[in-house]
Amino acid sequence: MLPDLSLTLTTDAGVFGRHRIDPGTKLLLVDGPEPVTGDRDLMDLGAGYGPIALTLAVRNPAARIWAVEVNDRARALCGENAAAAGLTNVSVVAPEEVPPEIAFARIWSNPPIRIGKTALRDLLSVWLARLASHGSAHLVVQKHLGSDSLQRWLSAQGYPTERRCSKAGYRLLDVAPRLQAGSVPGTGAT
Repeated sequence: MLPDLSLTLTTDAGVFGRHRIDPGTKLLLVDGPEPVTGDRDLMDLGAGYGPIALTLAVRNPAARIWAVEVNDRARALCGENAAAAGLTNVSVVAPEEVPPEIAFARIWSNPPIRIGKTALRDLLSVWLARLASHGSAHLVVQKHLGSDSLQRWLSAQGYPTERRCSKAGYRLLDVAPRLQAGSVPGTGAT
């Protein structure tokens, strides 16, 4: 349950957060940024059974929410949960099903940290490159699972990254699109 909405979601064994909404996910949904009017394409990277994607769909009814997930069972659950909630603005897809021309206004994720540092960096590199020039990404990562080193790595890759908040052992990171060579952070100038 969130302060502004309540959804009943079906979960299953083998799907992250199956017993209740994960505390990091809840932090992202409660303390993350407010919806932006006019956003068209939003992504939940690693959607699982859909708590982030479906919340985004309710809060952003005019946007298309791309619930991107590699796990077949999780995708099926996310699709079932979206249908049960009557949400028609959610596209539940495998990563290779995302049209290449889509640039995302926002990417939200409780990323799969446990896949390992190299795989996580590869995953984030692929999808953060798909941010629209005015876009942003919002990641929640446990402090003891490397949130601070991830923040430093993202910044070193040219993605200005700030800590929005830190609560209960989690960090909420806001990531801006990659800086163009020669640009000055925060000014848009070169």
